[in-house]
Amino acid sequence: MAIVGSVTKVMFILGIIGAIVAVVCWLIILIDAFQNEVWKGVVGLLCSLYLLYYAIVEFDHQNKWLIVLGYLIGGVLSGIGFGGWGPDIP
Repeated sequence: MAIVGSVTKVMFILGIIGAIVAVVCWLIILIDAFQNEVWKGVVGLLCSLYLLYYAIVEFDHQNKWLIVLGYLIGGVLSGIGFGGWGPDIP
C-alpha cells in the first residue's frame, strides 16, 4: 500500500509541474498572438487548435520549438499526472 501512495504523490507532482510548464508556454504564445493581431489573440484564447496552428506556423521566437514543445508536452504530462493514465486506485 505504501508504494501506491508514493506513486500517487509522484504522479500528482508530475501533473503540477506539467501544468505550470504548459501554462507558462501557453501565455508566451498567446501574448505573441495578441501583439501580432488582436483577433489572433482572441481566437487563440477561445480556440486552442488555432493557438497550436499559430504556434507552429506564425509564432516567431528565438526559442520557438522549446516553447511549443513545452506547451504540448506540459499538457500531456499534466493529463498523465492528474489521473489520465495514472494508477487506478479504488
